[in-house]
Amino acid sequence: MTYCVGVLVEDGLVMIADTRTNAGLDDISTYRKLHHFNVPGERVMMLASAGNLSVTQSVLSLLSEGVTGDDGEPKLKLVETTTMFEAAQLVGRAIRRVRAIEKTGFEAAGLRFSVSLLFGGQIGSEPMRLFLIYSAGNFIECSTDAPFLQIGEHKYGKPILDRAVKFETELYDALKVGLVSMDSTMRSNLGVGLPIDIALARRNALDLEVNHRIEAGEGYFHDLRERWSAALRAAHRAIPRPPYGPAPTK
Repeated sequence: MTYCVGVLVEDGLVMIADTRTNAGLDDISTYRKLHHFNVPGERVMMLASAGNLSVTQSVLSLLSEGVTGDDGEPKLKLVETTTMFEAAQLVGRAIRRVRAIEKTGFEAAGLRFSVSLLFGGQIGSEPMRLFLIYSAGNFIECSTDAPFLQIGEHKYGKPILDRAVKFETELYDALKVGLVSMDSTMRSNLGVGLPIDIALARRNALDLEVNHRIEAGEGYFHDLRERWSAALRAAHRAIPRPPYGPAPTK
């Protein structure tokens, strides 16, 4: 399984992705799922992937080498796009190209064509944006009302994001909440695990401010997990007993 989250707040963009892939209980590997397409001072773009690994790798290769237009236009690379909307359309086109190439083989093997991507960043002076791109190549955009998007095993990490993230949330607080959501997912699903890749870009900086991999045993993340567990236990103890049923005996 996979868990990736993107948080777009007033100050910038945070992307977080685990690295665990598996093809059964005894076939677990580590692969990067968070990728960057940056030209410092011109653009900063991040792409996180979930789904079939061969599909996502093919899509990434097309975005690096160039994707032809639907009407035969010359190849266009992701770093050559002029707006984030055009870039998101190009990612969707790359997915459709891979589907067209691999469809027969997937159907013959009884495999499902599965891919979803979080794609966000900023080009020049245009607004910073964040998209969720589906396996059909269509996409939706993050809004200020719900300033985060998730792919993969998202249900365990969503409640903390719903409660704690607003568009006005400070950028590094957004990173912290995103890591708590990752911890919640890891505790409930063994298919999601360390290492964790994180990337952070401040609005209008047009470069990554943070590009880091959290390895097993890293002090801050271990402390965050312990503190969050302790805070939940303390909150549970502080809430009064439900006033239902017979009164407790002294």
